[in-house]
Amino acid sequence: MNYSELYIKALKLNFLSLEQGIDLYLHAPTQELMNLAHSLRNNQAARGMVSWQIDRNVNISNICYSQCKFCNFYRKPGSDEAYITSIEEYREKIEELFEYGGEQLLLQGGLNMKMGIDFYVKLFRELKSEYPGLKLHALGPAEIVHLAKLEKLSSGKVLEILLQAGLDSLPGAGAEILCDRVRKIVSPLKATSDEWLDVMREAHKLNIPTSATMMFGHVETKEERIEHLIRIREVQAIKPEGSYGFLAFIPWPFQDENTQLQKEMGVFNQISSEEYIRTIAISRIMLPNIKNIQASWLTVGKDTAQICLHAGANDFGSIMIEENVVSSAGATYKFDADGITAAIMEAGFTPRLRNQKYEFLTSHPAS
Repeated sequence: MNYSELYIKALKLNFLSLEQGIDLYLHAPTQELMNLAHSLRNNQAARGMVSWQIDRNVNISNICYSQCKFCNFYRKPGSDEAYITSIEEYREKIEELFEYGGEQLLLQGGLNMKMGIDFYVKLFRELKSEYPGLKLHALGPAEIVHLAKLEKLSSGKVLEILLQAGLDSLPGAGAEILCDRVRKIVSPLKATSDEWLDVMREAHKLNIPTSATMMFGHVETKEERIEHLIRIREVQAIKPEGSYGFLAFIPWPFQDENTQLQKEMGVFNQISSEEYIRTIAISRIMLPNIKNIQASWLTVGKDTAQICLHAGANDFGSIMIEENVVSSAGATYKFDADGITAAIMEAGFTPRLRNQKYEFLTSHPAS
């Protein structure tokens, strides 16, 4: 089939419909999708450059009542393996982060009934007091919804309080697939699709930088993946003028090792390298109002991620000094600063260190 008219529409940064997106995703030749996405990437992001970051993913606690069926990391309250990270542990992790040349903590904490908003306010203030230059990329929409219900506040009010306490940006964690049919299966106690999106709308009103994600390759249909992209696009389209909005979109395949989805439902990650590349490409095509698309080397490996840089992706993520959740389900790839920059150069691009606002930095730390 000749998709020339759709390609022209996409190149003009027009929104493709659900039906058009599904048609391209299912049927368009992979090389044509890659070429189209790469052209869009060159028009929307710095040509010839690929950004990357140094940060550290620290889990505030592994106690979580959500019990998502794809997560091996959480522990139920009362478990002998349950923990809450201490201030002394934060200090050690932050100082090591600074030694690596990073400045940001990705803080995620799960849904813990005993950790209300006062806990996070105290934590954020203490960390910022001791380390004024530290950036907190913290929590996520599901945790904001949880705190709002726990404290009987609106999501917007929770965000305001956390912003005043030191929150710098909001990760797009917990999106999974923004379709309630899917969420009822994989994460029934977590925020609904509308709740997740509503938090992001409120964050954009407060000009909090955010990102959006998609974990795919489990129980969703390919059509639901395209619906997910459209819902993200719609929220971005109504952000206030001048607001950061969604700075990036990051899709990654479900990691299945020893998860409940695998053991109880027989659900395995069957996303091939080609399908991941096609997903990166269709993400760029369907999201013309989001500038940065990240290739998840952590879950697909160097070789596939490098190809994605020619299929619409312009960001290579972080060296991930510490990561516990995805790795607990089978992700084993690792990079240091030299490794990630070498991988970007091998793919034919110039690596550029960035911050969470996707601003290029001049320094280049040693690995």
